[in-house]
Amino acid sequence: QVQLVESGGDSAQVGGSLTLTCVASGTAYFRKSIAWFRRAPRKEREAVAAIYTDGGKTFYPDFETGRRLTISQNNAGDTVYLQMNNLKPEDTAMYYCAAGSWNLRDRFAASEYEAWGQGTLVAVSS
Repeated sequence: QVQLVESGGDSAQVGGSLTLTCVASGTAYFRKSIAWFRRAPRKEREAVAAIYTDGGKTFYPDFETGRRLTISQNNAGDTVYLQMNNLKPEDTAMYYCAAGSWNLRDRFAASEYEAWGQGTLVAVSS
């Protein structure tokens, strides 16, 4: 019912920037919440940002201090971005966007999301 397509992953230098894009289509109810997750090598998948597409309210996990990663959306609410600044080697990961309904119990829990994109790879090197 919801399709997600990510793009924008690339190789980048430490301190550089990238913008990831997630285009969402399908039943609007099931993409009221969209989040970016990442899975780094040998690490568990973790959420890095979430947005409520009906209004644009954003959410970040506690570890995302300094706000190097910023989530936003277009006016239509069908494209969500992840702006990544001051990239670090630990940002190297496969990044996925995920969509769910509005009434999630935990916006940062992968199990709450019903639709996933195929992922886009970010590789940061010094």
